[in-house]
Amino acid sequence: MPVRTLERVPPAQDKPSSPPRERIVTVARDLFYRNGIHGVGVDAIAEAAGTNKMTLYRHFASKDELVAECLRRLAAELEAAHTRIAAAHAGDPKAELEAWLAYFAEFKTSGAQRGCAFVNAAIELPDPDHPARRVIENYKKRHRAMIVRLCRAADLDDPALVADQIFLLCEGARVSLQSVGPKGPAARLAEMLHAVVAGHARPPRRHGKTA
Repeated sequence: MPVRTLERVPPAQDKPSSPPRERIVTVARDLFYRNGIHGVGVDAIAEAAGTNKMTLYRHFASKDELVAECLRRLAAELEAAHTRIAAAHAGDPKAELEAWLAYFAEFKTSGAQRGCAFVNAAIELPDPDHPARRVIENYKKRHRAMIVRLCRAADLDDPALVADQIFLLCEGARVSLQSVGPKGPAARLAEMLHAVVAGHARPPRRHGKTA
């Protein structure tokens, strides 16, 4: 399954017929990701979206709410990707897990030079009551729970531990990309994820008595 760079999206000018709300979210996602949340003002977003600040505030009560919506869109796209993978491997949890890990390894290590949009936002927004922080925390919790379910369905030993190892490897890959580049440890993310799964695979179950 091909991977799109989900954290960055085409500028709104590429879609002049899009409704104002969609144009605003489209350019905000791109600007927040490239320049940081605090580095982008609502005037710049409105101008890039081909609209004005009054229209922006008509759709979003505040910049904080716009940030939260941008992250909701990213979470929804990633969860939709998992739904497609699950449908393609229905009835085969091990294959579903392997396909999801392959997808996520490619997503984590391709075309996203600014790292993880969720982590970047969490660093910029330390207030636990910020609406975007709740989006981030809820998505990350759902993501980990999904990995635990897949590991359990694939009959891996200690599925919660495996899920945490996978989760932390994926989170760390984005940091490594920014600190040492694409030829550093992140280049072997898919290999490392496969090794974690293989290391916790249970031996085949024997049926009947042995002689």
